[in-house]
Amino acid sequence: MRKKKAKQIFESLEVIDTAAKGKTVAKAPDGRVIFLSNAVPGDVVTIETYKKRKAYYEGKAIHFHQFSDKRTTPKCEHFGVCGGCKWQHMSYENQLIFKEKEVKNNLLRIGKIDVAEFIPILGSKESYNYRNKMEFSFSSHRWLTLEEINSDIELTDKNALGFHIPGMWDKILDLNTCHLQADPSNEIRTKIRAFAIKNNLSFYNLRAHQGLLRTLMIRTASTGELMVMIQFGENNKEEIELVLSYIKQEFPEITSLQYAVNLKQNDSIYDLDIQCYSGRDYIVEEMEGLHFKIQAKSFYQTNSKQAYELYKITRDFAQLTGDEIVYDLYTGTGTIAQFVAKQAKKVIGIESVEDAIKDAKENATTNKIDNVSFHVGDMKNVFSDYFIQTHGAADVIITDPPRVGMHKDVVEQLIKAAPKRIVYVSCNSATQARDLDLLKGHYSTIKSQAVDMFPQTHHVENVVLLEKI
Repeated sequence: MRKKKAKQIFESLEVIDTAAKGKTVAKAPDGRVIFLSNAVPGDVVTIETYKKRKAYYEGKAIHFHQFSDKRTTPKCEHFGVCGGCKWQHMSYENQLIFKEKEVKNNLLRIGKIDVAEFIPILGSKESYNYRNKMEFSFSSHRWLTLEEINSDIELTDKNALGFHIPGMWDKILDLNTCHLQADPSNEIRTKIRAFAIKNNLSFYNLRAHQGLLRTLMIRTASTGELMVMIQFGENNKEEIELVLSYIKQEFPEITSLQYAVNLKQNDSIYDLDIQCYSGRDYIVEEMEGLHFKIQAKSFYQTNSKQAYELYKITRDFAQLTGDEIVYDLYTGTGTIAQFVAKQAKKVIGIESVEDAIKDAKENATTNKIDNVSFHVGDMKNVFSDYFIQTHGAADVIITDPPRVGMHKDVVEQLIKAAPKRIVYVSCNSATQARDLDLLKGHYSTIKSQAVDMFPQTHHVENVVLLEKI
């Protein structure tokens, strides 16, 4: 067996900064940095390490000698155990400061980008109850606290409906109240849980892959519409009907009640046959008079109000006059493409997910927008010389890639396409900085603005405007 290394203790160190993935940083006496997950910049702490590498340690604060003035009391009773909302113990004002700092550091240090203007970060007016989509998991073996494990009292209820414990795929935290999604989200979750226990319905066993109740998804829209979708792990028609009829009766305000039977060993819904039990199979989101159908499998920004702000910044950066051909790369369901269409001559959206393109086309028809077209395929293959010759040279290109950023072939094609302006929207400013570095010499970085879509977490979006040299 590999010999276990002794843990190290460092006394009275000040936490000096934040780091990637929501962690914070202290400096050890030997010069190495120490990454922490339970402290705030400004705290003075004693640290116990559990991992040692050549350039850094990982550890946790085991004693607080002095609390930072950047701290605040977490709102959620599950803070520190639940994997979400890792920055709840930091005031929202300071969350924004460190998010903005991260974006600047990534662009200036990783990409070595010369940014002409950094516009101040746009914070969210709502720092809680901002999410329009939440997904919860059922489990027959919930996460137990140390007090419960060491107690002599027999545990009669081991069922859970909540979130995965970080790093433990088979352990689910049973939630009492979650502050990420507005009511009736908590009421729906807790009543379904209570009904299932009362009627002796089985919760899913993640190891044995058995049990009726598997996952619960709740989606809301700014229009007030509500979707509930349940995955069942067994095709027991009588018990499925029992659950769905209860939900329909108990929550008549539900716009769309859907379900799927999932006998696979993963929870992905994208290859499942989803059935509409009650209402219609979609809800409607609205933005500046545009309406977007949101189905169970649809992608839509999870913070509706901040999505509107993000899209407005994107449109402003694009500086459209009505005469431009615009390409919208990684268009998803075409929300940005349709949002800018009325100020463009023509908008061409490209996306690799076929279902998303179907949604985009349907939404464009609903919104009576006739100057957009959508195309499906792998971006590095579709976005080609032939495609540009067919659809016209782009004056402006908007790109909103996934966290991994753009493939190098896509960046090379951007340079060849040579639009006057590129608006780069990113949920990961580190990969954004890498891509901007590849564009240096061809484009100047005019301005950058971060947008906070996810309060209480370290995640942040960033929008950059590039102009051709």
